[in-house]
Amino acid sequence: MSLHVFVAMPFGSKAADDGRLIDFDRVYAELIRPALESAGLEVLRADEEQCAGDIRADLFQELLMADLVVADLTLDNPNVWYELGVRHALRARGVILVQGPRATQPFDIYTDRKLTYHLQDGAPNPQTLAADIAALATMAKNTLNAWRGRKTSPVYSLLPNLEEPDWRRLRVGNALEYWEDHDEWATRIEVARNANRPEDILVLADEAPATPLRVEAHLKAGEALRRMAHFHYALEQCDLALEFAPGNHEAARQRGVCLQRLGRTEEARAAFKTLINDNEDDIEAWELLGRLDKEEWVDAWRIPGHTPEQMRSDAAYEDALLRDTILSYSRAFRASPGHYLSGINAVMMMHVYQDLTGDPRYAREAAIMAGGVAWAASCERDDANRFWALTNLGALAIIDQDPAAVGSAFREAIAHVDNDCLALEATWKHMALLAELGFRPDNVKMALATLERAMQRMKPPTSQRQPDKVFLFSGHMIDSPDRAEPRFPADKESIAAARIGELLDSLGAGPDDLAFAQGAAGGDILFAEACLARGVPFQMLLPLDEPDFIEASVLPSANGEAWRQRYLALRDRLTLAPRIMPDELGPLPRDREGRETNAFERCNLWLLYSALTQGLSRVRFICLWNGGGGDGAGGTADMVREVKRRTGQVHWLDTRQLW
Repeated sequence: MSLHVFVAMPFGSKAADDGRLIDFDRVYAELIRPALESAGLEVLRADEEQCAGDIRADLFQELLMADLVVADLTLDNPNVWYELGVRHALRARGVILVQGPRATQPFDIYTDRKLTYHLQDGAPNPQTLAADIAALATMAKNTLNAWRGRKTSPVYSLLPNLEEPDWRRLRVGNALEYWEDHDEWATRIEVARNANRPEDILVLADEAPATPLRVEAHLKAGEALRRMAHFHYALEQCDLALEFAPGNHEAARQRGVCLQRLGRTEEARAAFKTLINDNEDDIEAWELLGRLDKEEWVDAWRIPGHTPEQMRSDAAYEDALLRDTILSYSRAFRASPGHYLSGINAVMMMHVYQDLTGDPRYAREAAIMAGGVAWAASCERDDANRFWALTNLGALAIIDQDPAAVGSAFREAIAHVDNDCLALEATWKHMALLAELGFRPDNVKMALATLERAMQRMKPPTSQRQPDKVFLFSGHMIDSPDRAEPRFPADKESIAAARIGELLDSLGAGPDDLAFAQGAAGGDILFAEACLARGVPFQMLLPLDEPDFIEASVLPSANGEAWRQRYLALRDRLTLAPRIMPDELGPLPRDREGRETNAFERCNLWLLYSALTQGLSRVRFICLWNGGGGDGAGGTADMVREVKRRTGQVHWLDTRQLW
């Protein structure tokens, strides 16, 4: 989706102080709009808003949510000054000032950088127009690229503790349209997460329904991908969110978690400490730092091949790391005594510390904190968190009660687990850690046995085996009968089929692999048939509803009806049902002028993400291509560019050499 820019300027022809008549509609149409569009931006001026409603609500919506606001200060127009002031009050960054020639500069923005364009007879000067367009386009790009830099709003510069408003709390006026689209989009993200479809999430993440909401969009996508353990892609989404909202703490926290899961421990620690430096009572950051400290402590003593006695001795020896863990967790709980998850971790680690070292330094604090944890957990009323609250009470029972009480407490928690295997598994891992250390052995044994019995009863989630290799294909369609310049003539089909088969054989294609492509007449179908002949599971992704796809990509080829029959026969042999993009990802996104994105281009991205999320090292990209630019967006050339940009192994069957 293109970034969005709102232009605040006079309309029509207006007289300057010296009597000159300036045609601002021509300034906009010939200079400002072309310059911004050449920078890849979607441009709107207030008089272009087509929706009915309160013009002020529309205006405030744009001034709040536009990625960039361009204000033309050639005249001291009160409306433009008002709009500039509103933007400066709402957003700390993202303003460009432009003006034609004027004798004096207003005091308020005298020192601000401005771009001065040239006029002749009240319109853009044709001799300098190209240079002015280029200068404004460059300024727009530089302003967006420097988003992390200093605040450009004098309001936020002079009031450093002033914070921008939370967009999520401003669902008023026509801005509701943005949020309705956003909520529908977010529902699709959640559906994709529940279906374990990270490729869908990655496509949807690029399609935030309104670009001003892309930070929220990337956060949703990042959270979903992180919960699915696709930490590399989740990290990309966090970075995208932070590009335009460098002060967003939630994005920074998610980014730290991803870094931690990717083994980039020091970067994760630095991320959490930065958050804490910004806000010393950041509960989530302290709790995440506690998790990191705990993992570092565990890694120091959990050494393969060591006996339980050796591990317990090493765990006691690394007492400094354990104290760091206790400090971080207890700091989080002190900042928010209702945060029982950090509280129980602090209490448990305090007791483990005394059990390992014999040092009672935390005994009094642990007793006091345990009461707070018990109270906070017992007050939990959210059904979604009920299992975790009751598990905390079970953990407290391990510390100071008998096995019967422990079993009872964990059975009560399990009654609220709602068939969540992952929650049970995570709890079991916590208990297994205590068992490794020999902590309260009878009580921990009871907790593990209770959890294991529940895990055996519960049907585990279906897990798909990762393929050995992933083949991604894109290739030319068979030429239509009226094609002027041959590209894939029908009489070359057998040559292409043979080369595709030989290449798959040389790459060791077999039943343990997976293949992706569309289903167009020509390369796609030949590739799919070759995969099935070798037992490779084939997943077909279609950019259009099947009848429309056949009409667009099968029938136009030479012998179109024969190719349609081959397509239908192929489809009926597939063990993986074709995925239809409109059904899976929803309708094509539209820009503000109602233009749809290209379905085939979107499907190429979907194919690419489908392959990459299986593991980058597994992907083998095969293209049947003449090296040309293709017939438009969404063709083989488009896919080749995407693969090269994102990397991957490319195997090019150059049709210029095949025939």
